[in-house]
Amino acid sequence: MTYSLNSTLLLTILLAIGLFFFLRASSKDRTTVVEITSSQKPLEVLNVIYEWLNLRGWKQIGGDFDQRTLMFKGQVISSKFLAIFLSLLGGFGSCALGLVIIQIYPKLGWWPILLGLIGGPLSGIIYFQKSAREEKFELRLVSDDDKEEITLMRLRAHRDELISLENELSDRLELKSDGSLFKTPI
Repeated sequence: MTYSLNSTLLLTILLAIGLFFFLRASSKDRTTVVEITSSQKPLEVLNVIYEWLNLRGWKQIGGDFDQRTLMFKGQVISSKFLAIFLSLLGGFGSCALGLVIIQIYPKLGWWPILLGLIGGPLSGIIYFQKSAREEKFELRLVSDDDKEEITLMRLRAHRDELISLENELSDRLELKSDGSLFKTPI
């Protein structure tokens, strides 16, 4: 086996590992807790957030008056475009691995190219099944009195949903947070 075949095999295996970790990351739970303040009254803030969540497809599933919490649920759907794209990438990557195997072990014949028929659909199916899930959005009012002028809330939800809330409602509700949502976790 030559040096170039060894390095090609290594790079092909690294590409497969990258695809595996991308599929794993697409289904990872990214629930985050953030505290947000508003200079408006709690009832006004809660009404606006409630309407915003309903417009985005969230359904209220409960709440606790004593703990001052509201809970919503929503369904995350898989991207068909991304599933097809990942199927293509998985298929081409598997075919590339098959070609490298043919070069290293020519006695095997042409059958290693058929790995593309397994790797392509498998990566699309794995993404499609794992990324579709139910998400929860929990809002807890930390402010003690409804007559206060400042509202302090603790929100627990998917990181992307919290970023959308802060982007879309920050001007209307005069929201302020520590800015941790806009920092990369790396």
